[in-house]
Amino acid sequence: MSENTTPKAAPALPEKPRRSKTPLIAGGLVLVAALAAGGWALTRGGDDADVIRIGTTEASQPQWQILKEKAAAEGIEVEIVNFSEYTLPNPALAEEEIDLNSFQHILYLADHNVHTGDDLRPIGSTMIVPLPLYSEKYESVDQFVDGDQVAIPNDATNQARALFVLEGAGLITFTGDPSSPTPDDIDEDASTVVVRPVEASQTAGLIHDADVAGVITNNNFATDAGFDLDGYLYADDPESPGAQPYINIFAARPGDVDNETYLKIVELYHDQDVLDAVIESSGGTAVIVEGYDPARLQEVLEDTEANLEASS
Repeated sequence: MSENTTPKAAPALPEKPRRSKTPLIAGGLVLVAALAAGGWALTRGGDDADVIRIGTTEASQPQWQILKEKAAAEGIEVEIVNFSEYTLPNPALAEEEIDLNSFQHILYLADHNVHTGDDLRPIGSTMIVPLPLYSEKYESVDQFVDGDQVAIPNDATNQARALFVLEGAGLITFTGDPSSPTPDDIDEDASTVVVRPVEASQTAGLIHDADVAGVITNNNFATDAGFDLDGYLYADDPESPGAQPYINIFAARPGDVDNETYLKIVELYHDQDVLDAVIESSGGTAVIVEGYDPARLQEVLEDTEANLEASS
C-alpha cells in the first residue's frame, strides 16, 4: 500500500463506563452464544487445561495452522478460537476463557484497557498492516465526486484511523485539527465524500452496494471477501514513525507476561514459515514487526493509554 500518510497521535476517545456496561462488550451474551455455536466449551479443566487457546478474528488464515504444527513439534498444543467481532476477544481473555489473543493493534488494546479497567498486556509483536481504501466503482481517488459514500469501521480506534486515511487521500477535510476525529469533525462543505460508519466486519461486503463508492476495511475482512489486496486506491504508511500504536500484538493477562510457554508461541510466530504465510495471506501488505520485546511493547501501550486519558 504505497500511498503514505503519517498516522497522527493516538486518538482520544470518549469516556466509557466499566466492564458491566461498556459498549465495547455490550455483546457479552453474544460471546457465550457465538462460542457455544462454534462448539467451543467455556469451561476449563481436565485435558483441556493443557491446551493453549488463542483468540483471533482470522482463524481461517493459513499461518495459524502452521503455528499449531510448529507448537506441536515443541510439545505445545494450541487451539485457535475464532471470533466474528473485534469486541469479543479481549473480554474473553480477561475472563480467562482464552489464554492469549492476536487480533488487535496496541491502540485498540489501550482503548479497551482505559475504558474497561482491564490491564491486558502485549507480550509479542506480529505485524503492521496498512488500512486501505477500496472501490469497485473507481480506479483512483481523483474520481470520487461530491456526495459519494465511503463505508468505514465504526469502532472508535479504527474509525479515527479510517478518517485520517480519507483526509490523507484528500477526500475529507476536518473542522480544526482533531487528534481523535469522528464523523462530527468533518467539514461537509469542504469534503468530497460522506462517511457511512458500520461494524468493521460489514465494511468489505458494502463494496457491492450501489450506494457505496468505496470502503475502508481491514485486511482480514478484505481477504475473506476475496478482494485483490493490491487493488486499493490509497492507504496509510505502516512504516512511518507514528505507526507504533498500530503494531499488532499477542495480548495476555498481566500475570502471564512472563509465561514461558506463551513467549515460546510468540517466538514460533516469527518462524520464517509462519511469517511467509502471514505475508502471503495479507497479499504482501503486512510489514512484520521485529525487535519489540514485551517491555518495549508495554512502554508503547502505557504511552498510548496516557495519551488517551489525557485527551479524554
